[in-house]
Amino acid sequence: MADGECAAPALMQITVVLSRAPRQVSECTVQLPPGSTLADALQAAGPLAAQREGMVCGIWGRVLPETTVLKDQDRVELYRELKVDPKVARRERFARQGARATGLFARQRPGGKSGY
Repeated sequence: MADGECAAPALMQITVVLSRAPRQVSECTVQLPPGSTLADALQAAGPLAAQREGMVCGIWGRVLPETTVLKDQDRVELYRELKVDPKVARRERFARQGARATGLFARQRPGGKSGY
């Protein structure tokens, strides 16, 4: 490099992922300057993240505020709202199947109580 020239900062590669419905995943890769935030990545993703009302965002499975500074190779994810609480779904599934037909309790000793 000649005197007085500065090297341009290397761009970070960020992957933006959105799943609007089960088994439907949209993904795009954007390049951003160092120091960019989660909000910058969503804006750079353009139409992919344009309709994100009611969606929460995060990085690698952790919900984080949009002011979070990104690192190279981060995966920005948009999470849709859950329709059913996982705990409630499990309780309902357990009630439907009965105690004797579920996972650990399926092969219990004869005459034993559920959960033992």
